[in-house]
Amino acid sequence: MNTMTLWHITGWEFAALAFAALLVGFSKTAVSGANTVSLAIFAAVLPARASTGVLLPVLIVGDVLAVLTYRRHAHWPTLWRLFPAVAAGVVVGTVFLMWANDGIVRTSIGAILLLMAGVTVWRRRTAEADEEPDSVATRSGRVKARSYGVLGGFTTMVANAGGPVMSMYLLSAGFRKLGFLGTSAFFFLIVNVSKVPFSAGLGLIDGRSLFLDAALAVFVVPGALFGKWAVNRINQRLFEQLVIAATVVGGLQLLLR
Repeated sequence: MNTMTLWHITGWEFAALAFAALLVGFSKTAVSGANTVSLAIFAAVLPARASTGVLLPVLIVGDVLAVLTYRRHAHWPTLWRLFPAVAAGVVVGTVFLMWANDGIVRTSIGAILLLMAGVTVWRRRTAEADEEPDSVATRSGRVKARSYGVLGGFTTMVANAGGPVMSMYLLSAGFRKLGFLGTSAFFFLIVNVSKVPFSAGLGLIDGRSLFLDAALAVFVVPGALFGKWAVNRINQRLFEQLVIAATVVGGLQLLLR
């Protein structure tokens, strides 16, 4: 990673990164998937590959705050069902990063996000409104969990963009708002921490990037507090619409950037 660029950030660029960090906190406690905007800001200010290493510790800070906020609402059967497939996706993503350039990475993930958003909208219109998370225990549910798990592991490894993929999975599985946030909080804390050795091995995390992370982590906290306040004022239908909209915006900006 060209870490020298981290020492030549202007005041406006740091302000943009600080806003992105604040948005990470908000997305972790309110509208999951909204941090695709943070991903875009980091990639615009920093070199694309370097930005993934700087963003990862910021995401972990947000994950910790989300777990502290929604730890009682996690659905652990779903988590255990997802982890093996996600691990496979992380490994595939690591191999992919060894040879893929930024353009290939952006195009691949953008296409995946838009596909997942389209599939989820279609499924939500055809499924029964009272579908419960336990429905993922069926055979088709297990296949869906493995498919989304691999895609989630892959996208979170190559661009920290696994949030929208897993958001689409949890919505399609019938999770309500708090269950959605609690399950995704534990999921991303565990997955993002497990990614640290891979990212460090690829040279995406080092002492200089962590120094910048320490400065940005401060801004995650107010974002998380605002998200906690806002989520109680967002009804379920609006919540789902915001998650899907954030996913579409994230997919489009990756494709068009």
